Amino acid sequence: MYPLLDKINSPADLKLLNTEELAALAAEIRGFLLQTVSCTGGHIASNFGCVELTLALHYCFESPQDKIIWDVGHQAYTHKILTGRRDVFHTQRQYKGISGFPKRSESPHDAFGAGHSSTSISAGLGMATANSLLARKSKVISVIGDGSLTGGLAFEGLNQAGHLGKNLIVILNDNDMSISKNVGAFASFVSRKLTGKYFRDLKKEMQSLLKSIPAIGSNILHFAKKAENSLKGFLTPGTLFEALGFDYVGPINGHDLPQLIDVLRNCQNVEGPILIHVMTKKGNGYLPAEKDPDIFHGIGPFNIETGTLKAKPGGAKSYTAVFGQTMVRLAEEDEKIVAITAAMPDGTGLSSFAHTFPERFFDVGIAEQHALTFAAGLAADGFRPVAAIYSTFAQRAYDQVFHDICLQKLPVTLALDRGGLVGDDGPTHHGVFDISFLRHFPEMTVMAPKDENELQHMLKTAVYSNRPISLRYPRGAGYGVTMDLSPVALEIGKGEILAEGDDLAIIAIGSTVYPALDAAKLLTERGIKATVVNARFVKPLDQDLILKVARRTGVLVTVEENALAGGFGGAILELLESEGITGIKVKRIGIPDYFIEQGSQSQLRKDLSLDAHGIAATAGSLLSGKERPAHPFVRVK
Repeated sequence: MYPLLDKINSPADLKLLNTEELAALAAEIRGFLLQTVSCTGGHIASNFGCVELTLALHYCFESPQDKIIWDVGHQAYTHKILTGRRDVFHTQRQYKGISGFPKRSESPHDAFGAGHSSTSISAGLGMATANSLLARKSKVISVIGDGSLTGGLAFEGLNQAGHLGKNLIVILNDNDMSISKNVGAFASFVSRKLTGKYFRDLKKEMQSLLKSIPAIGSNILHFAKKAENSLKGFLTPGTLFEALGFDYVGPINGHDLPQLIDVLRNCQNVEGPILIHVMTKKGNGYLPAEKDPDIFHGIGPFNIETGTLKAKPGGAKSYTAVFGQTMVRLAEEDEKIVAITAAMPDGTGLSSFAHTFPERFFDVGIAEQHALTFAAGLAADGFRPVAAIYSTFAQRAYDQVFHDICLQKLPVTLALDRGGLVGDDGPTHHGVFDISFLRHFPEMTVMAPKDENELQHMLKTAVYSNRPISLRYPRGAGYGVTMDLSPVALEIGKGEILAEGDDLAIIAIGSTVYPALDAAKLLTERGIKATVVNARFVKPLDQDLILKVARRTGVLVTVEENALAGGFGGAILELLESEGITGIKVKRIGIPDYFIEQGSQSQLRKDLSLDAHGIAATAGSLLSGKERPAHPFVRVK
């Protein structure tokens, strides 16, 4: 079916092909990607945009000796296919399959792991510096998308790379910026000529000659450099990168293989840092993805002919959708409510808010640190900012939560979507640490709803609390519960008892509350009566309620979809210790002290005893005094 691709088992096989065969291979790769990702889901638009770039990189460089570092990983599917993972590619993002992102333990060709953005330049500079210290001649190539360039870390890396002057090639995969076709073609021609060996050798000879002319040589050289920079600045958008100490090449047509290969070969022996600006088109070669690259950035299984998602059974609204709708309702009543996102208006459910209140919606790009300090500034002037960020990405702004929000007691709401296990994107995207790294901050309130109705009430609670609040909620659909007509603020620090029983108490938070209720029903069938508590708040805990059920039952099981280290269960143990209460049997269920692989949420919850059967079995074992055997579980390697 794929006569060329079927023969590619390593990058070395590419070097046996001519440019015409490479172009045919690019078409086969797109067909292979469509066939596979339409079944598994994944990232289509960005990967279709860099097929030729990936082929050119592996054609010109010698991976894994030369290090090719992919930023984020949304561009790395072709790289994985070319580096020995074609036959297992259908398992990408699947349970116990290969990762959807570069992963060092998966292949020597994955030079650096990626999942979050803007890291490739800093990592590449570290490797380029290692090359210098070890006197190695291998190359380091960092590939970064224009979206990732909105992250401050990328510019920190660029700044030091220009200062150190190490041999580092940065490729800017630009699939968003636009440039006139004619100007782009001419600039591409000039860039290829300016990076050619003849021109570079001539340039060095002329510099030496001018420096040797007494009195006036240095002035002439200075004038010549200004003239060169003026020409390149007029023809290309590279002035910023030149100012940071990079040689700038481009823009280059990222879908023209001969041109890409010429430029990459020319740049292989350039001394010092160089940035190659490559223009690509998201979704190139697949019309539905070209027309709507945002939908095809990350998509579930879809129909290849139409580009439409494969129908799923109807169900409840997602937590994300309920959050977005509630934000609009609250903002209609209060002009001080503003919404902030870090390049995820659709993913966080804020698209409707952005359309309805464009002047109060702010997309700051991939810049979570800036997002939270920006929110703090708004809060300091009387606004009620809500920063909607995936839990895993909030980790990038730890210092801002401490210094700019909590220390100054500013009323910023952190709406942490994807709190808990997220599924197919795996360990880089599971949001299982936010309770642990937020609850220890003074002034911070941490809460999580049991269902989508409670989410709307908690959002109103957070916005009008006049304090820093973290509101975390899971990925996926709610339970289809009846929604109250209007959100109502809850009393902060108050939980609720959902079931009564004297044998033991299950104290759950957020997404684990309904599984805990189902576990109590299973225990009832065994003659065990369990109290079930919806804690609602991790901080402040409902101390009176928790101590009451602890004293009454003497046996507690805590359940959370967060790391056990520093998590919700730990907070309850701290409460018992601080109150001097002894003799209580406690078992915590949560995320163990290792990273969790990708897989469906239901499968991972089953493996970690976070489903009803696992909770019931753990509670029964604790009550009987017999420790339950650990569930067999495959950790991330």
